[in-house]
Amino acid sequence: MARLALVDMRRNNPCMLFTPITLNQTRIENRIVLPAMVTRLSGEDGHINEDITARYLRFARGEVGLIIIEAMAVHASKSGPLLRMNADEFIPEHTELARRIHNTSPSKVFPQIIHFLKIARSGWRQTVDMLSLEEIDGIVEAYGQAAARARTCGYDGVELHMAHAYTLSSFLSRRNPRRDGYGGSLENRLRLPLRVIEKVRASVGADFCVGLRFDGEECIKGGYTSVESRVMALRFAQAGINYISVSAGGKFEDALPKAGHPLYPYTGYSGDRCMPSVAYPDGVNRPIPAAIKRYLVENGFGTPVLSAGKINTPELANEVLASGEADLIGMARPLLADPDWPRKVRDGHWDKVVRCCYANVCKALDENFQKVRCFLWPKGAINAPESSDRIGPVWPTGGAGLSASWKNGRIALAWKAASDNEAVYGYDVFRREVLGGEAAGASAYFRRVTAVPSGVSSYNFSEGVSGVGYVYYVT
Repeated sequence: MARLALVDMRRNNPCMLFTPITLNQTRIENRIVLPAMVTRLSGEDGHINEDITARYLRFARGEVGLIIIEAMAVHASKSGPLLRMNADEFIPEHTELARRIHNTSPSKVFPQIIHFLKIARSGWRQTVDMLSLEEIDGIVEAYGQAAARARTCGYDGVELHMAHAYTLSSFLSRRNPRRDGYGGSLENRLRLPLRVIEKVRASVGADFCVGLRFDGEECIKGGYTSVESRVMALRFAQAGINYISVSAGGKFEDALPKAGHPLYPYTGYSGDRCMPSVAYPDGVNRPIPAAIKRYLVENGFGTPVLSAGKINTPELANEVLASGEADLIGMARPLLADPDWPRKVRDGHWDKVVRCCYANVCKALDENFQKVRCFLWPKGAINAPESSDRIGPVWPTGGAGLSASWKNGRIALAWKAASDNEAVYGYDVFRREVLGGEAAGASAYFRRVTAVPSGVSSYNFSEGVSGVGYVYYVT
């Protein structure tokens, strides 16, 4: 397979993906960011364990530019497995994690700090209008103290969680039900997040990187869109935030209830937009951070913006950067599938990357409170495997024997299993469409449509239609 040339041919610019960027005083060696991603590897005590450490060291060995450690609570409210930064007792273990990551690779590392409201298995959940003014003041203080601990631990910066279903995002929401100075108008809904930014900056100093992640669009009925979020981003930039990571959706308002379980905010349409599956086009959320970045520039701010949401190839990532839509690229599930994505692509080995297929098995594991892993990993593995083997897998004598059949509107593919001197990781399935006997336009090119793990040598497609020909190959 031909190697990908990391050049934007339309602009004849060298690939921006592996150019450094400085956030405040922190130099990031490339533009690839691992956004905060739930692992379910910690205990309910909030302490870092060996599984957590191993997961983040594995990401570091892939040399991603910036690692955002999964959300950790700024307060002591009870929850399921969740890291904590709400007390000084957690400082030594975070200091050790930061040290080990720094000793492993050039990757920089920020913790994401979060405040959340209470939810119950009965379906009840606390909402922002239930908070007293004293409790709001306590949230501000908690963020400031947690951020100061992050600096003490030797982290390179800190990220404030203002996205999805959690407290600060719920204040920003157009669905915020408060009727005082913290609800109603956009000015009021911004009040608490801006107080938090001000407190955090005062707690960590001017030279420490402070970023935030927020929803550029809520993706719920009555929620805000980029029409408002671009103004929010401008206010964040005016307040001195050093980068803005743009997410979407992930709200309680359209979550699907499940008897005996607390609401999981990624089960409705807004959850789909937060973690778009194979059913959504690549780069589905691109217009949202693009609108935010454009508005910031129009108003004189160069605050870096992160774009995420199925940006999964070097070509697409570089297109986003070269177009000026964003300055950083967030990749969560692609880096879970293959933490070595940055290093392989940088070194010209895109064809060696184990590519996420967006089946969202990882999301389903999180929803069911199980340890999050990629289903493309070898069975039972808690982290992506590593190998120095350079001998590729081989098909059996006579080839893969790929066959296809059509029945009841489904295309059924089957092939013979490959073998390898170590192990077969899995298979990629590619397809092109043929119209009128000839491939035309974009359909002339094969497109990767899915991946399956080792041990599986078949796949069924339900999106085929009469009148169109389909050509497949498997690697």
